[in-house]
Amino acid sequence: MNEPTTYEIVIRGRASARFLRPLLDDFSVDHPSDDVTRLTGEVRDGAHLHGVVAHLTSVSVELISIAPSSTTPVVADLQPINNGTSNNS
Repeated sequence: MNEPTTYEIVIRGRASARFLRPLLDDFSVDHPSDDVTRLTGEVRDGAHLHGVVAHLTSVSVELISIAPSSTTPVVADLQPINNGTSNNS
């Protein structure tokens, strides 16, 4: 990582501010459902990411996913499927 990258970290359960306090300066927190907490924020480098993961595992949360967050929507290049039929009459 040469420059900060936005990461999305998803953990199981509704984590309290007490568990997340050391991360609140760097991450925003939301609860997309009752049983999931999502942290989104910039990670400066590999050491920073390692520290975040170390903190989360030290408070015994279950990590569901950790991934760079896409800031631009991904648009698939969809092509029509030819099911063996021909448009030629």
